[in-house]
Amino acid sequence: MAGFHWLMAVVLGHVSASLLPTRRPPPCQVFQMDVSCNGLNLRSAPADLPQGIQKLDLSHNIFQNLTRETLAFHTNVHQLSLHSNKIWFIEHGLFRGMKNLKFLDLSKNSLDVFALSQSTIGKLGAVESLDLSGNGLHTGMTNYFLRDSLSLVNLSLSSNSLTKISKDTFRGSLALRKVSLHNNVILEIEDGAFNVLLDLIELDLSKNSINCITDFDLSELEILNLSRNSLEAFQTTDSEFLEYKLVTLDLSQNKIHYFPLVPRRNKLAYLDISRNQLQGVNTTGAAEEMGNFREQSLARSPAGQAPPGHQDFSCLKYLDLSYNQIQTIPQSFFHSMVKLEHLNISNNCIGSFLVEEESHLNHLKVLDLSYNSLRNLTFGKYTLLSLKKLFLQGNLLTTMDPHTFQRQPSLMYLHLQQNNLNICPSHTDSSSSNNRVHPEGCVAFSSIPTLRYLYLSENNLKVLPNNAFTETPLTLLDLSVNPGLEVRPNALSGLEDSLVRLSLRENHIYRLDVDLSSLNHLKLVDLSANRLSSIPSWSKESSIESLNLANNHLVKLEYDMLVALESSLKTLYVGSNPLSCCSNLRFFQQMQRLALVVPDIASVTCVHMQGLEPVNIERVTEEMCHSLDNSSRHVAILVVLVVLALVLAVAVGLLAKVCYTRRQRPSSSFNA
Repeated sequence: MAGFHWLMAVVLGHVSASLLPTRRPPPCQVFQMDVSCNGLNLRSAPADLPQGIQKLDLSHNIFQNLTRETLAFHTNVHQLSLHSNKIWFIEHGLFRGMKNLKFLDLSKNSLDVFALSQSTIGKLGAVESLDLSGNGLHTGMTNYFLRDSLSLVNLSLSSNSLTKISKDTFRGSLALRKVSLHNNVILEIEDGAFNVLLDLIELDLSKNSINCITDFDLSELEILNLSRNSLEAFQTTDSEFLEYKLVTLDLSQNKIHYFPLVPRRNKLAYLDISRNQLQGVNTTGAAEEMGNFREQSLARSPAGQAPPGHQDFSCLKYLDLSYNQIQTIPQSFFHSMVKLEHLNISNNCIGSFLVEEESHLNHLKVLDLSYNSLRNLTFGKYTLLSLKKLFLQGNLLTTMDPHTFQRQPSLMYLHLQQNNLNICPSHTDSSSSNNRVHPEGCVAFSSIPTLRYLYLSENNLKVLPNNAFTETPLTLLDLSVNPGLEVRPNALSGLEDSLVRLSLRENHIYRLDVDLSSLNHLKLVDLSANRLSSIPSWSKESSIESLNLANNHLVKLEYDMLVALESSLKTLYVGSNPLSCCSNLRFFQQMQRLALVVPDIASVTCVHMQGLEPVNIERVTEEMCHSLDNSSRHVAILVVLVVLALVLAVAVGLLAKVCYTRRQRPSSSFNA
């Protein structure tokens, strides 16, 4: 009987299970002719997809075998992505009949397992772009995928384990134009490995282990990335008649000691040699340091080659020499750079930089000399006529020609933080009206009509003179971290219709006698980390949207400030101040009414009663202050009563003493 019940339970279970709907994976997303089945845990493509789809995304699934069946015979697609699956087998000839397939992504699979079987995938048919990155492919394995790829134009083999590029690597894909070998462990490139690719214009060899290139001769190549290798030298094979088409050359993050030797006839527009070990800009160094490499280089150089440091860079627009060990750069180095627009020499050891009047750097728009050891900076007249951004922060500048920046007709951004400069008083300042020449040891920032952004933080500034920025329509002014800075009342005069952002942070200012409401477009003000005990005056409504008063000595916040800022203020920082709760009760209530954002609200506390712990301003109530007022009133009455009692006691004592004295005095008698 028990067996019968068990049998019935099993039968009923099967029946009920058959009645339940089968679990199906979530449907793919279809948009017009594009289908995405991304991340659906699929082992094969759904068969019920629309006919005639052009793009099929099957990435982030669990495909293992790639056959016509697993693709559900969707063989007419133009783009097929199988990125991040577990594919280790591909049916031979699968892509031969896919006449419309142009883009194939097989990245991040297990195709190294397939290559170990020494099978080929056959012809790639019409495939023009192939991504095989992240498959653990070793040297020689690429042949199983590229043997019959006659239409292939773009190829990515990045993030594999290739150590060598041989002459036969690309024999089956001669139409290649772009090749990425980024992030492998390439140590060796056989001579002629890329010469068979006559149409190659872009080659990415970054993040490998290549240590030397002394005979680069791919004259048709336009973009070459050799960054993050172990290069100690780079030299092209020069020819008097051969013109190189190379436009972009990235040699950053290597170990290059000397400036790369490029061909005399070149079209270089972008050259990045940052984060190397350059100590100068000469193309060759001393024989004892260069050794055999220099001898080989000179042997290859034909007669008439430009002398060291005088290569032709007439097409160059971008040059990055940052993060090296360069100490000096001769003026002759720039003579051929007539089109240079961006020059970065930051983070080197340069002590002096001179731009002469006959310089050809008049197309330069960005000059970065930050974080060097600059003590001398000289710009001649009529030089750097197009310069818009100048970065000089982190140097040792103390004195320079006061008119240095007034001569720049296009200057918009000027970064001078972390130096030791003083600001010249304006000639409109009454205290200096008799001086027509600025005193030594200061820099003039007035009368620069193009300047919009000025950074002067950490310069040990002591005085901000009146009218310091007159006729200079600054939008941003950073004067932060200049401890002891004295801001004269009219220091910001002339900025009424331009200044938007002002920072006076961490200057140890005790009092600020500047009417900020006179700056009609001011929106962001940072007065934090000072010693202010009162808020600057406000003569009218202001446009300030963000005001930082944190970390000062403020006890009472003036209610008039909120009235002046009522229509504009959105964000207020007031944390880390010794605020009084009840003296600011009206201010706190107005803050809530205006719905101000107080980002540091957690640190905004006030003192409610002497001797008690500070409380957060969100917990302050009128009752707390009323009870405090009543308690204070009672204390005051008690004090008055005690005083009156003492006075009365003293008066009674004095009266008693007088009466007692009179009582003890002897009576007088007269005899007739």
